[in-house]
Amino acid sequence: MDTERWQQVITNDASADGRFVYAVLTTGIYCRPSCPSRQPRPENVRFFSTPEEAEEAGYRACKRCRPDGFDAQRA
Repeated sequence: MDTERWQQVITNDASADGRFVYAVLTTGIYCRPSCPSRQPRPENVRFFSTPEEAEEAGYRACKRCRPDGFDAQRA
């Protein structure tokens, strides 16, 4: 487990948006670190550098935080 990234997820750290996304095995969804969705169990989380990597692994974008529409150039 990537402890630093996990800490950013559980604190909904918006400054981490655009640096990585996290996916939840049980839902098949990936999110931004700042997503206000329910906190997943750490054992169900996978981290990806880009939304494209998460999609290639079979996850779909969260409809709440829309991580696939984030402009990494703004970060």
